Amino acid sequence: MIRKVRTYLACAVLATAAGPTFAGSLDGDGIVTVKSAYPVAETIERIQKDVISKGITWFGIVDQAKLGNAAGNEVLPSTLLMFGNPALGTTFVTASQTAGLDWPVRVLVYENAKGEVFAAYTDFAWIADRHGITTRDAEFAMATSVIQSVTASVLGD
Repeated sequence: MIRKVRTYLACAVLATAAGPTFAGSLDGDGIVTVKSAYPVAETIERIQKDVISKGITWFGIVDQAKLGNAAGNEVLPSTLLMFGNPALGTTFVTASQTAGLDWPVRVLVYENAKGEVFAAYTDFAWIADRHGITTRDAEFAMATSVIQSVTASVLGD
């Protein structure tokens, strides 16, 4: 529990130091949601452009709505983006192999029934707690700073 609080505090300090760009909300399941100022396609484009400009490896896109609609389900726009820094991300896997379930980083871009667009991702402190990782606080704080910067690209100008 103390490690969890320490990790959350480290993340909060980094978020504060980074400036007012982070505007996400964290729920009890470790999901951080950021409301986008742009349509789905532009949100995806902005995130991808930001990831690539940072030198982060882009792994791919899964258009869940396209797949679901082709299978006969009515799926609102929903696209999973996958990216990461192998040098950073695999440090989590070396601490706990089950952390591979949460790496590479995934951001879900989706549109709700009201037409609002969001980018959602799993909070890194929650991931650390989920996998019992107590030895990578600095790395998780770095990953938090990066994901907050990436999702800030969809907040609007």
